[in-house]
Amino acid sequence: MTEKPQGEQPGDDSAAEEAVLKAAEEAVAGAGADELAAAKREAGERTADLQRLQAEYQNYRKRVERDRATVREIAVSSILESLIPVLDDIGRAREHGEVTGGFKSVAESLETVVAKLGLQQFGKEGEPFDPTIHEALMHSYSSDVTEDTCVQILQPGYRIGERIIRPAMVAVAEPQPGTQTTGEPDDDQGDGSSDS
Repeated sequence: MTEKPQGEQPGDDSAAEEAVLKAAEEAVAGAGADELAAAKREAGERTADLQRLQAEYQNYRKRVERDRATVREIAVSSILESLIPVLDDIGRAREHGEVTGGFKSVAESLETVVAKLGLQQFGKEGEPFDPTIHEALMHSYSSDVTEDTCVQILQPGYRIGERIIRPAMVAVAEPQPGTQTTGEPDDDQGDGSSDS
């Protein structure tokens, strides 16, 4: 006769119930592992979505900052471009000795302000002619130059940074036809032709 554990009555199936409970726990544990894997996968997808949104936001911020800088440059450039004729008038007045007294102070203040905003004047006599920044209004030949040279600045040029607002209007001299343009001019010929 098989002994039954104490407390069990005949016809009591507690062992079977324990086996069913154990099987159910194992099934729940297996299902929990699947749910855990699904939750981890979903958390990974949400993290990737968040990272993508964060990257898009950073790109948006950079684009907005770049656009703001561009709009500012365009606005400053437009204002400075409209002041160039005033600067030309001041330059002509200075050449005639008419920049004196209070007008001199105003002229210097204006020139200081536009310089702070980035406007730079360029074009000097004696510099090599560069068609990207100079506009030739007059042309001549000269034995005093070895390359195309700006011999007179008719109107200065202006730039903001590397952007040319207005090219310098210049008179250009190029070497006499038939003279050699080696790196070093011949001093004897240059002295003899200029003295005669």
